[in-house]
Amino acid sequence: MAEPHQSKTFPVKSKLKPKPRTPKQTPESKYWSSFKTQQIPNLISVPSFTFSPSQPYSFAAAHSASLSIYSSQTLSISSTISSFSDVVSCASFRNDGRLIAASDLSGLVQVFDLKSRTPLRRLRSHTRPVRFVQYPVLDKLHLVSGGDDGLVKYWDVAGETTILELQGHKDYVRCGDCSPVNMEMFVTGSYDHTVKLWDVRVTNTKSVMEVNHGNPVEDVIFLPSGGLIATAGGNSVKVWDMIGGGKLVFSMESHNKTVTSICVGRIGKDSGEESKQYRILSVGLDGYMKVFDYAKMKVTHSMRFPAPLLSVGFSPDCTTRVIGTSNGIIFAGKRKAKENVETESNDFLALGSRQEPERRVLKPSYFRYFQRGQGEKPSEGDYLIMRPKKVKLAEHDKLLKKFRHREALVSVLGSKNPENVVAVMEELTARKKLLKCVSNLDVEELELLLMFLHKYSTIPRFSSLLMGLTKRVIEMRADDIRVSDALKVHIRNLKRAVEEEIRIQLSLQEIQGIISPLLKIAGRR
Repeated sequence: MAEPHQSKTFPVKSKLKPKPRTPKQTPESKYWSSFKTQQIPNLISVPSFTFSPSQPYSFAAAHSASLSIYSSQTLSISSTISSFSDVVSCASFRNDGRLIAASDLSGLVQVFDLKSRTPLRRLRSHTRPVRFVQYPVLDKLHLVSGGDDGLVKYWDVAGETTILELQGHKDYVRCGDCSPVNMEMFVTGSYDHTVKLWDVRVTNTKSVMEVNHGNPVEDVIFLPSGGLIATAGGNSVKVWDMIGGGKLVFSMESHNKTVTSICVGRIGKDSGEESKQYRILSVGLDGYMKVFDYAKMKVTHSMRFPAPLLSVGFSPDCTTRVIGTSNGIIFAGKRKAKENVETESNDFLALGSRQEPERRVLKPSYFRYFQRGQGEKPSEGDYLIMRPKKVKLAEHDKLLKKFRHREALVSVLGSKNPENVVAVMEELTARKKLLKCVSNLDVEELELLLMFLHKYSTIPRFSSLLMGLTKRVIEMRADDIRVSDALKVHIRNLKRAVEEEIRIQLSLQEIQGIISPLLKIAGRR
C-alpha cells in the first residue's frame, strides 16, 4: 500500500500589500546615480565647460577672467590660464588636446599652448563680446566664433585672419557647434530665436538651412550621427532633423525655468539594453539636470541641485560629469570604470611577486575529487541539489493546518501584527469560514475583534476587506452589542473613526477639484 502524500504547508501572507511611495529605480537611473558628486568651490559663475578629446580627458572650466584646467581623474587643478583682460566666456580644445582656444567679453579670441600656458595667437575682429569659439572636428588650422555683434567668423588660426564673415543673425549669437562628421559645417544659435546651419564651401555668406526654436537660443549641439541637432531655449529642448530639411522631431519641456546648457552623454555600461547609447543632458535655472533619451523620446533620469545651473559637460570615457552653477560651485561626478580598476589591481599584484602555479582542474578520475569537503565551491557545470529549508509556522498557521478556524482567528487577534490578522481573515474567507468564526466568538473575543476593526479598518491597505467585515459583524452580533456596555464603547469609537475618515476624504476631493484644472492648464503649455 502506497504511503499517503503529504502536501507542503506554508505560512499565510496578506495579499493586501502597500504600494511603494517612490517608483522603482530603473537600471539607467542607477547608472546616473552611480556618479559620486564632489564639490569644487570658490569660483565665480562657471558659464562653460569643455573636455579634451584625447586622453586623459582633462576638462577646462571658464570662470571670471581665468581658465582652469582640471584633471578628470583626480578632479584637481592642473593649471590655470589668466592671460585675459575680461571675463572668459567659452573654450575649446584642439582635436589632439595640445592647444586650447578661449574667448572673452572684450571680443578677443586667443589660442594657448597647454604646457607653457602662453598665448600663441590673438584673433581680434569682433567688436562686441565673443560668446562661443570652437575647433572643427579633425581640423587643426581653423576656428569658428560668434558674438554679440551678430556675426559668425571662420578663422585661419596660423595667419590670424578672418576667412569668412557670416551674416544672417539679427541678435546676439550665443552658441554654436561643429559637425562631428564634416569639418566644413557648423550650426549657430542666436537670441533672434533662430538656429542656422552654415557650410564654408558655399560661396555666399548665407546659411544653408534655418530653424526657429521659438525662444532665445541658449545652446545648440550636434548629436553623434551628424544628421540631428538639439537646441535649448526657454524651458524646452528640441531635436531637429537637418537631413530631413529641418523637421522638428520632438520637444522636451520638463524644465520649469530657462534651459541654459545641453551636452551629449553616453552610457558606458558593457552589457544591458542601455549600454553604449547616447543621451542628451540638460541643465537649467530651476536647478535640475535632466537626462533625455532621444531614441524613446522620454526623460529617463532627473537630479536636483541647490543652485541655478549654467553649464554641463560629460567626458568621452563616460567616467566624469561636471555641472557649473551661478554661485561658483562645480558639482563634479566621478564614476569608476570597472575594467580599469580590475586591470590596475591585477598589474599591482603582478609587480614584485612570483607567479603561483595554477591548480589542476579536478576530474572524476582523480582520487582528490572524492575527498572534497562541504566548503568546496561548485563548478559551472555541476548540478546543485538544494536542501529544503524547514518552514517555521506560527501558532495561527498550526491551528489553520488543523482546521481549528475560530481558535486561529482568536490567536492572531492577540498578536500585534495587523498583516498576519488580515492574512488569516483572507484565508478564512477563501475557506468560507470567516462569518461562521465571527458568529461563534464569545463577548471577550468579539471585543478583541472590534478593537482591531476600530484601529485598522480606515487604513487604505486593509479597508477593502475590513469595511465589509465591520458591516457584517454589526449585523450578525447586534443583540450581543446591545447587551454589553464594553462592546457599545468600541462601536462608538468605530463610528467616530469612520466619520473622521469620511470627513478627510471629502476634504481631499475638494482639494483634488481645485488642483485638477490647474494641472490640465499646466500640461497644455
